[in-house]
Amino acid sequence: MREMSWKQVWTTVLRCAAQGSQEMGQWGKWPELLLMGEMAHRDVNTTIMELLIMVYACKTSCAKSIIGVIPYFPYSKQCKMRKRGSIVSKLLASMMCKAGLTHLITMDLHQKEIQGFFNIPVDNLRASPFLLQYIQEEIPDYRNAVIVAKSPASAKRAQSFAERLRLGIAVIHGEAQDAESDLVDGRHSPPMVRSAAAIHPSLEIPMLIPKEKPPITVVGDVGGRTAVIVDDIIDDVDSFLAAAETLKERGAYKIFVMATHGLLSSDAPRLIEESAIDEVVVTNTIPHEIQKLQCPKIKTVDISMILSEAIRRIHNGESMSYLFRNIGLDD
Repeated sequence: MREMSWKQVWTTVLRCAAQGSQEMGQWGKWPELLLMGEMAHRDVNTTIMELLIMVYACKTSCAKSIIGVIPYFPYSKQCKMRKRGSIVSKLLASMMCKAGLTHLITMDLHQKEIQGFFNIPVDNLRASPFLLQYIQEEIPDYRNAVIVAKSPASAKRAQSFAERLRLGIAVIHGEAQDAESDLVDGRHSPPMVRSAAAIHPSLEIPMLIPKEKPPITVVGDVGGRTAVIVDDIIDDVDSFLAAAETLKERGAYKIFVMATHGLLSSDAPRLIEESAIDEVVVTNTIPHEIQKLQCPKIKTVDISMILSEAIRRIHNGESMSYLFRNIGLDD
């Protein structure tokens, strides 16, 4: 059989899936197929369905191994149950496995525990080596910088960056009233009552005291230093803008924002351009060429090298341990 490039493989499989064909000819003879899913945030649901159809088409054509390369796993933020809500990332993982996926390559899952939603091997690659290299090479006098976590939830990631760069760390604690409270979005169920006894005369349910977050404070010294805010996803930039304003008030010299996945939805480019942020650095796990034209502050770090190496190692049956060296539990 003649050799084909991965681009030709992708084009042919996509054409077969678009035509709804389940008879893929000689594809059934291929021992291994690689499907690359580009989860564009503007049409993510269509992309998911196209990927599932292609995986199922390969499965019914007797492909022995079907490997999915999804640098940004969609709906990864919905990996925990909020009250009585659904865990969408678990549903998506089950759909991919049921369709016939046998291996998944992804990058920087929002929570590492998402790997447990799959019953197939999952390689969760890291983009932090590329971001660390960018800090060392592109940020002037990075030794005078401080790694900032915009919330206590991202403190572990900030600590990992700080320890590898031998820099200090700062954490922004406290924030304004939560915009997702029950009183705001109307998800309060059952309807509000004056007391628990009003639900039933003989039933008294103790009510949980609501949290009251303190005013915004910065734990750590950022005065006269370059602040580097690190996170895994940049979508709604409001929290980053608020963190940047707080750091400027505390005397930060320059402010950089670094993340793996740059969704940058809605009017994020305009808000970034008008903000106190000096530069936003994201990887190319998600295409954002249009956003870069709208905001020159957005910079891109290429991570295709590690994805191609992972594909090569899996295809040749080599160990993947080399790509996970020096990665701890908190990374």
